[in-house]
Amino acid sequence: MVIVLGIESTAHTFGVAVVSGGRILSNVKRVFTTEQGGMIPIEVAGFHANNKNEIYFEALNEAEIDENKIDVIAFSQGPGLAPCLIEGMKFTKELAERLKIPIVPVNHCIAHLEIGQLTGAKDPVMLYCSGANTQIIAYASGKYRIFGETLDIGVGNFIDTFARYAGIGFPGGPAIQKLAESGKRYIELPYKVKGMDIALSGILTNLKQKLESGKCKLEDLAYSLQETVFAMLVETAERALAHTGKKELLLGGGVACNKRLQEMCKIMCRERKAKFFCPEPSLLVDNAAMIAYLGEIMFKNGIKFKGKQIEKVDIKPKQRTDEVEVKWK
Repeated sequence: MVIVLGIESTAHTFGVAVVSGGRILSNVKRVFTTEQGGMIPIEVAGFHANNKNEIYFEALNEAEIDENKIDVIAFSQGPGLAPCLIEGMKFTKELAERLKIPIVPVNHCIAHLEIGQLTGAKDPVMLYCSGANTQIIAYASGKYRIFGETLDIGVGNFIDTFARYAGIGFPGGPAIQKLAESGKRYIELPYKVKGMDIALSGILTNLKQKLESGKCKLEDLAYSLQETVFAMLVETAERALAHTGKKELLLGGGVACNKRLQEMCKIMCRERKAKFFCPEPSLLVDNAAMIAYLGEIMFKNGIKFKGKQIEKVDIKPKQRTDEVEVKWK
């Protein structure tokens, strides 16, 4: 049985996991947070460098394996923040050289989709909602195609930016969800859907203006933010289901932890007789288990770099989902 070590470092999370035979043996992470303001990439990379060894050995202990039993290391190659990706790649190469084993570069977005297999999803449309990424992805004609996406900023970054403006720390998503639960008044916001794409920067400006005016409670704005933006996401996801003819919707990404977004997706799927799938929260947020899970699939299909080949492997901070050649399907 192949034993795969996964390393995740695209943004605020540094994670290490062990997967074997599609089973998650360990999934350990540390997350960079702040009480005020957002994240500065170089500071986050420093956080990763300071924590990587401790996380690595914790993951091995949790999996109850010796590092010499590892057959291959999968790491998140992109997309993501370059300084953070570099830390993960450097650690991967150091381990691979020491243990004399191959590596597998993994696309972070596709890993979010492939881990959905654990929910029972076979051929879904994925509504992928994370910090920097907001995409509607589905497999077609040999690649994972992007059928819709944000035209400006990712929904997670949109929520975090508003939270930061409102004086809430990073990450802002959980705090906004909690505030929204106390919101009692819906405040009309711009609704920006263009086909299967969405735009969020205008809504962000509008929210800031309304908060600045002092006429709207933060709780009501948080509630209105969720109701408006999540309706946009669900509308585009439904349009993608109709366009592709697929009958499964899979949620992915950290924002997918939001209970209201899940509820709205369930209602839409029920109305159009589609199946709804959503991994557990630990597999929705950035995590190394999904990297190792996809890494095992790719490795078993002959995708790997070893020896001198490893030197040529580099990060791909701006790699798009539809650029990846899917050789394992």
